[in-house]
Amino acid sequence: MSTTGYAPVGDLQMYYEVHGPADTADTAGTAGVPLLLLHGGLFDIDLQFGALLPGLSAARRVVATDFQGHGRTNDLDRPLSAAALAGDVVALLAHLGLERVDVFGNSIGGAVALHLAVHHPELVRKLVVSSVSFSPDGMRPQNAEAVGAMTVDMIEGTPMAESYRAKSPHPEGLQGLLDKLGSFDDGGGFTDAQIEGIAAPTLMTVGDCDAVRLDHALRFLRLRGGDVNGDFDGVPASQLAVLPGTTHFTGLARTTLVTDVVTTFLDVEPAPPIAG
Repeated sequence: MSTTGYAPVGDLQMYYEVHGPADTADTAGTAGVPLLLLHGGLFDIDLQFGALLPGLSAARRVVATDFQGHGRTNDLDRPLSAAALAGDVVALLAHLGLERVDVFGNSIGGAVALHLAVHHPELVRKLVVSSVSFSPDGMRPQNAEAVGAMTVDMIEGTPMAESYRAKSPHPEGLQGLLDKLGSFDDGGGFTDAQIEGIAAPTLMTVGDCDAVRLDHALRFLRLRGGDVNGDFDGVPASQLAVLPGTTHFTGLARTTLVTDVVTTFLDVEPAPPIAG
């Protein structure tokens, strides 16, 4: 089952899709809580999550949305920032009558997901963030530099350019979107105390050759209570998955692996210690 629609969010007509069974209340582990998908910059629902949607929505309701200026959602005379996009998502959830969701965000979508978990904790049951740092020092500099210099000519013929022109309400605006992505404002990131204080159990996924540094991912895990001896201390509620042979751009391309890692985290409670 799937439905599509547009939510009026100020001057945005925010495109969304709903997939999966209408009622998941009896599904083990999900307690009827929908999963919200938040894509990365220059991607959209189809490009980022199309291959993952069948597995993610097999036993749960999944809500996915296109951010401002992406996919089928119109653009505004407004910079792109994690705070603004998170505000749009909060309004979308209110429009759909959803009081609590699990959130899965990649890259910029991960920054928005972190913003929701820190500033709107009542909305987030479990949190999955992929290929995103919580502070500027967690990123290798090359990706940000490349995005800041990106032009339409550089991405001609790519799935991103083709999808933008096929779906956007203003297909002539691709360079404007690239410019906004080049100056994306993540709010300066979050403090260690804010990450420690996130109420939602958290899964971070990162590629082993990602733009996000592996030592930063490990720092994130430790702040969330991980990097322990699970045989003696039990498996922490927050976890880290390092995906092999995976870059920032291909962070979700290992469909079977990503689906298993994410659905297991959402559905299964952490194991207690087995050693005395």
